Amino acid sequence: MTLQETLSRIRPLDEAAMEECRRRWGQVAHPLGSLGLLEEALIQIAGITGSADIRLEKKAVALFCADNGVVAQGVTQTDSSITALVARSFAAGTSSVCRMAKVAGAEIFPVDVGVVEDLDCPGVWDRKVAYGTGDITQGPAMSRSQAIQAVEAGIETVELLARRGCQVIATGEMGIGNTTTSSAVIAAILNLAPEEVTGRGAGLSTEGLCRKIGAVRRALERNRPDPADGLDVLAKVGGFDLAALAGAFLGGAALHLPVLVDGIISAAGALAASVICPEVKGYLVASHASGEPAGESVCRALGLKPLIRCGMRLGEGTGAVAALPLLEMALAVYQEVGTFADHEMDAYEPLE
Repeated sequence: MTLQETLSRIRPLDEAAMEECRRRWGQVAHPLGSLGLLEEALIQIAGITGSADIRLEKKAVALFCADNGVVAQGVTQTDSSITALVARSFAAGTSSVCRMAKVAGAEIFPVDVGVVEDLDCPGVWDRKVAYGTGDITQGPAMSRSQAIQAVEAGIETVELLARRGCQVIATGEMGIGNTTTSSAVIAAILNLAPEEVTGRGAGLSTEGLCRKIGAVRRALERNRPDPADGLDVLAKVGGFDLAALAGAFLGGAALHLPVLVDGIISAAGALAASVICPEVKGYLVASHASGEPAGESVCRALGLKPLIRCGMRLGEGTGAVAALPLLEMALAVYQEVGTFADHEMDAYEPLE
């Protein structure tokens, strides 16, 4: 699907399916609402899929890989070569998210949307828009047409996984410098100061953090992205990985497929997607609250209620993958515990 075709297919959540899911939870032999956000997440998934008969057996992790020209400003501990190295480790099954995904029973699906090297690696899907973005302190990250191309790569990824029968997708990324671009995107859309949204990423020193905040400030001043135009923000201060993530969330909404938001980088992509299409907010399934400074601000802006709060900031989709077993556990209760009548129990009465 093109971006415009995708937007034309996004509708509000299915209220009837959500109400049926709530009704079923009310019959499950357990204190009403006692699984908290896990129950809410399944109700949301019913609304996304249009059915209270929820299935989450077939899981995938979409990992968007790209490089960012802003690394030239000394905003990271490592250089861009690490992006390609980790992307190859995704394909080899040796990275952190791969080991976690194996436990969660999820397929890894890495996508090259802008790595500076040609990966030539079996297991990595090539949708490269360009060999990295421009340095956002010197000018725009990419053209608007490139931003659309990257968004459509994310949409295409979700389409492909849907055709493979995937019932839920976790999002992740790899791109040295992408906490800087994420901070710039978030600051632009939420009108927050760079120091409010910029963290240490993969472990910057205080001096490095100051350089990073300065880079975000210069990028915003030079490019002046329009906060009401998600594509403009992505093109001017974002990255190919962020644009592809935005596309994945839009594609999931169009295809009625649950797509989990990971940490701050994934959330920045979701934030841009919500500007492109506000209706997408209802389709965003929260996984965890990032340890980065902007984590809570973005969750509030998107109305997300994270299932996990443990200070994770590894990236790669690890937080979203960690949430998958929690959803499956909740689903086991929903489907298998039986009703109050089955257990010959008096039903709990709703609190007034």
